[in-house]
Amino acid sequence: MKSTRVRVILAVAAAGVALTACSPNQIGAAAVVGGERISSGELNRNVREYEEALSKAGVSYSQLQQQLQIQDGVSQLVLYQLANAKRKAQVATGKGMTTTDGELDQVIASQGGQEKFEQLLLQRGVAPSQGRDFLRADVLINKLVAKYGGGTDEAAFKRGSEQASKDLQAMTITWNPRYGEFNDKPSQERSSIFVDAGRFGATGAHAAPAAAQSETPQQ
Repeated sequence: MKSTRVRVILAVAAAGVALTACSPNQIGAAAVVGGERISSGELNRNVREYEEALSKAGVSYSQLQQQLQIQDGVSQLVLYQLANAKRKAQVATGKGMTTTDGELDQVIASQGGQEKFEQLLLQRGVAPSQGRDFLRADVLINKLVAKYGGGTDEAAFKRGSEQASKDLQAMTITWNPRYGEFNDKPSQERSSIFVDAGRFGATGAHAAPAAAQSETPQQ
């Protein structure tokens, strides 16, 4: 069950995300997910909380970059996870998927309890207060994959993952260009979630040197 969950998460993480420029009614937004804004203030609060949690755990962000094999700064990673969770939740709930607090508690227990779950959140760039929303989005999208697949074998998993990925691709995310341009084709040469958008310059004070290799962070 655990390996299946991980494979589902990796499959839907590979779905592309549309990039458009911010319109006047989106000024002050770090990103807009299917019409739902993530304000710069919300992002900044999450970044501060995430950095405090890292410090409390005695983990440096540079260590995390090496582990995830990414170049992105804290703001970029936290923004990506916020937006991706909103996207998955919107897509899955729009298709009628639901979940309960009890189901979330069961998943947390299966991960080794709350402490282990919070460690996992740190590894993925999620502020502690967003943990249940992050998990809820994953549970919902797993249910959608299972619904589309119509079974438990590899063929069913593939069918479900492909359709869920199409649904995710259809959900537009508008990124504020100050964080860079979304990298929909990560490679050894372009090992980031976001790449420099050119005329917008550097992507923030937290930007770090390149790692050796990268993929989109696991969800």
